[in-house]
Amino acid sequence: MATWNSRGLRGSTLEEMVNRTNEHYQERGLALIQKIPTPITPVRMDKEHRQITLAYFEKRSTVDYIGAVQGIPVCFDAKECVSDTFPLQNVHEHQVRFMQDFERQEGIAFLIIYYSERNELYYMRFSELLKFWERAEEGGRKSIRYEELDPRFFMRVEKGYQVPYLEAMNLDLELRDGGSA
Repeated sequence: MATWNSRGLRGSTLEEMVNRTNEHYQERGLALIQKIPTPITPVRMDKEHRQITLAYFEKRSTVDYIGAVQGIPVCFDAKECVSDTFPLQNVHEHQVRFMQDFERQEGIAFLIIYYSERNELYYMRFSELLKFWERAEEGGRKSIRYEELDPRFFMRVEKGYQVPYLEAMNLDLELRDGGSA
């Protein structure tokens, strides 16, 4: 008897939604965003089935996605969260450093957080992430409460699968160009 595996139970719901969204944006000529694979070194192979059965990560990955939106360099990471509290331990120091360096090169870095229990998406600007990150480094809260988030950057899942981050990114750009944050 065949068993059904729910990929959503393994944390890939958001990744699948983002991948579909990126395909949609690319088909319409709006953006070219690629998923960045984490480099691995195979240790053990099942030669008969041509599968890797044991491997280790070669190095830390940077972010999940990188590309360009109408000429603007973009990088972001996608995170899922079940509760209304997002633990900062889900973001690694090397990722924060990479996003900071990316922004210094005039790119746009952000997180997409999927609150699965609420079925809500949040576009977290890098400047907002950095504020929470620095608070934690200074001995403060090591998580982000849902109530602390900017309501303007919540996104609704469109057509049941799309993550409309270009709209939030547009607001991000407007605020960078002189709007109030």
